Amino acid sequence: MQHAMSSLRPFLKLLAWAVPVAVLMPAAAAQADSIEQLASAFEGAVEGGSWTMALGIIFLAGVATSLTPCVYPMIVITVSVFGARQAESKVQAAKLSAAFVLGIATLFTPMGVVAAMTGGVFGAALANPIVLGVLAAIFLALAASMFGAFDLDLPSGLKNRLAMAGGVGVKGAFVLGLVNSLIAAPCTGPVVGFLLTWVGTSQNVVFGALAFFTYSIGLGLLFFMVGTFSMGLPKSGAWLEHVKSVFGVVMVAAAIYFVRDLIPGLTDLAERTPRFLGIGAALVVVGIAIGAIHLSFHHTPVITRVRKGLGVAAAVAGCTVFVLYLEALPPGAKLKWLDDYEGAKQMAMTSGKPLLVDFGASWCGACGELDRHTFADPRVVKEGQRFIPVKIDLSPGKDTPEKQELLTSYSHKGLPLVVLHHTTGEEAARVTNFVPAERFLEIMRTVQ
Repeated sequence: MQHAMSSLRPFLKLLAWAVPVAVLMPAAAAQADSIEQLASAFEGAVEGGSWTMALGIIFLAGVATSLTPCVYPMIVITVSVFGARQAESKVQAAKLSAAFVLGIATLFTPMGVVAAMTGGVFGAALANPIVLGVLAAIFLALAASMFGAFDLDLPSGLKNRLAMAGGVGVKGAFVLGLVNSLIAAPCTGPVVGFLLTWVGTSQNVVFGALAFFTYSIGLGLLFFMVGTFSMGLPKSGAWLEHVKSVFGVVMVAAAIYFVRDLIPGLTDLAERTPRFLGIGAALVVVGIAIGAIHLSFHHTPVITRVRKGLGVAAAVAGCTVFVLYLEALPPGAKLKWLDDYEGAKQMAMTSGKPLLVDFGASWCGACGELDRHTFADPRVVKEGQRFIPVKIDLSPGKDTPEKQELLTSYSHKGLPLVVLHHTTGEEAARVTNFVPAERFLEIMRTVQ
């Protein structure tokens, strides 16, 4: 659970910033210090074991989804179909509206349970470069749909038949909520897809169910408000497309996030400095100003579409910088790795220190997690001072036959591989997957 949350936490922080943007649609991006405060608050909530912030983000994501063209124009019509606005009392209207929202939750909540119960599959898949590439491609396709390249939609005949399902009364409202989730599927895809990955890696059945239930409540909030209080809503318009554009930018950033370790040199650019964060904020502001949100790719002059494309590129770059900033190691949170194995081995023997050997590569997801969340832990860095650490980089362009031969000498295939040697040269322990800092620290302390 801790590994899953640590690996996805930076992108969740991005959502913590992006989802309120989708809901509120401000004219400019948040200031860098505000973003950092929000990120720090979210990180503190996660590390403190509180899921309130995460569930709040999921709830806002549901509300934001209800503002997309797949859902928003249907709200008043759907409420009228199950009769909430014609109810004899507010109590009856609230009962019908609540039944409708529970119908939505009944479809989505089991997704969280299934994803969590099969979490081992998700966790293992996220260490596979091919799976990560496919996942990134899916997110790019969803982003293209959000930008209007094509429509993900059910056939109109099926939608009409689903809309008439269930009849009247509480039972009818419940069934209508159930099938309405299918009708809204084209716009729920991006958020649901990410939630499935997140919950799947967490392997927490209770939280998985709660996450999807919370998303359902957010998605159904406007339906409940309109049905219970007969409130009016602003008319549909171009602003709905703006909401889709926000989701599109976030989905492209998600695609880059999942393959960040597969892009040589990308994570090396990251800095935990105000200047780097300011660059990200500036790119987002510039992207929005150019037209990432308010311009359209449809039925517009070429120059407008070019502006939209440039704006999207800048906004995505800004979001990526923001994520890289969150994943960057703070100053001093690094082991002083050597890159010469034979030299490091000789140094360990002459100095009487144990040897720490790390085989890694840019395409190895678990290797990146070890670098960011285990080797960067201040306690591990401090304990590492009594070791001679050497890193064998097998990334594209840095891999050599000699390094492969060295890996083979340890009788191990695949990455990651971390081997700890006693001062006598004898192997003390090895790590072949991600382990949190606490566990790795225990291993280090057994090495003499």
